[in-house]
Amino acid sequence: MKKSMPDLPAAFPPPEKPGRPDILFVAGEHSGDELSALAVRRLLALRPELRIEAFGGHDMRRAGARLLFDMTTFSAVGLVEVLSNFSFYSALFKKILAWIREHRPRVVCFVDFPGMNLRLAEAMKKEGISRKGGGDVVVLHYVSPQIWAWKAKRRFKMEKLVDSLGALFPFELKCYADTRLDVRFVGDPFAEPDYRLPVKYAADAPVLLLPGSRPKPVARIFPILLAAWEKFHASHPDKRAVVLHPGEPVLSILRELRGKSVAARSVELVPVDDVAETQQAASAVLMSSGTMSRTCSLAGIPGAILYKANPLTWAVGRALVGDKVKYLGMANILLDRVVYPEFLQGDATPDALAARLSACFDDPAVLARMRADCDALHALLRPRAGDLDAARWIAQFL
Repeated sequence: MKKSMPDLPAAFPPPEKPGRPDILFVAGEHSGDELSALAVRRLLALRPELRIEAFGGHDMRRAGARLLFDMTTFSAVGLVEVLSNFSFYSALFKKILAWIREHRPRVVCFVDFPGMNLRLAEAMKKEGISRKGGGDVVVLHYVSPQIWAWKAKRRFKMEKLVDSLGALFPFELKCYADTRLDVRFVGDPFAEPDYRLPVKYAADAPVLLLPGSRPKPVARIFPILLAAWEKFHASHPDKRAVVLHPGEPVLSILRELRGKSVAARSVELVPVDDVAETQQAASAVLMSSGTMSRTCSLAGIPGAILYKANPLTWAVGRALVGDKVKYLGMANILLDRVVYPEFLQGDATPDALAARLSACFDDPAVLARMRADCDALHALLRPRAGDLDAARWIAQFL
């Protein structure tokens, strides 16, 4: 399934008001957009006069940033996906760099997406734009790349390019212990008491099926989820399923695949924006690995993780990671135990997933363990006394 990429403008729009913007966020994925939006909202609560521009998504726009270009509808993952759209990403890179070069925001905060963002930071240094290159633009990186899994030498590159790194997870600070990079644990905002998760646990609620937010992985994973749901639904005909999606182009893929399912009537497609405030209740979840797996774990929803990548992407990834990481799901990594069983590549079979889903309803111990793990994750991920949250960490550089 060929993914169409959006047309790029001749140039991105200039700031609305004369003068330098205060902050530019660059977030290439839905997860980064959501994290950035939380930081934007808190920054504007602290300092309402701030001028914040963004290459990101509509979460940041709703939070008060000016959206220059929506990066979240086309984000790619994996070697094959990136190479197949190389010309698009190359042009996007040049246009973002040109905007930074011309408008010189006081702070550039790169959010995750290290494949492009660290290249932008490197170009800013070479051109003398960033502080590390002799300029006056502060370069921050929010969310550490997974150097504990692969590309560990990135930490030395970041030391040369980035003024400060805001890490979500406490164990990541140790990964940079042999560098001079300023690394701060800013906490996971999803775990903070005042954050309203988009999902919550309820025993009588539908089952969540979460294939992800990127078109190509969704096209691979959703058929497996549907097949597993059909098997489970045959023995639990009273149950219903909800699929959360980010909108087009993913929605078109979901509709087409759902139309081929014998249990299609029991599967509802719901925009994730619709549940941001109301919270989608769920009794169990089958999901792709990613940010939503962390969200579901913090909501105490039992279930399982599955993942199926392009075979070449998977082979390259496994060769790079080796035995350094036991798990794919972040809850499993953080607690170093199986919070969510993982069904990867050939193990992601409908029979195995349907069996796990049944266990979530038939075995009381599954829910009890999930509640205990949920409490442990909240305690681990909240900022400690004296720690800055992401907004205050960014604000200090202004």
